[in-house]
Amino acid sequence: MTQTITQAEAIVEIIKTLSLQEQEEVINFIEFLHFKAQKQEIQPPEAEQQPISAYEAAKEFAGCLDGGPSDLSTNKKYLQGNW
Repeated sequence: MTQTITQAEAIVEIIKTLSLQEQEEVINFIEFLHFKAQKQEIQPPEAEQQPISAYEAAKEFAGCLDGGPSDLSTNKKYLQGNW
């Protein structure tokens, strides 16, 4: 009967032949690879990140004040600093 060995089983067999210090190094490397993979999932690619202006970020709030003037520059004294 032929036995099929999975990758995980092959890795375990190889690790068993290593010293305890070498096994710790393998564990550290695996944890590093796992951390690196998670970090890549979290950060979107640079191509998707495009700089936007402050107006673009807040444009949904533009003109949302009720009861105020539509143009805040109507207070000419304030704009001239004579308030």
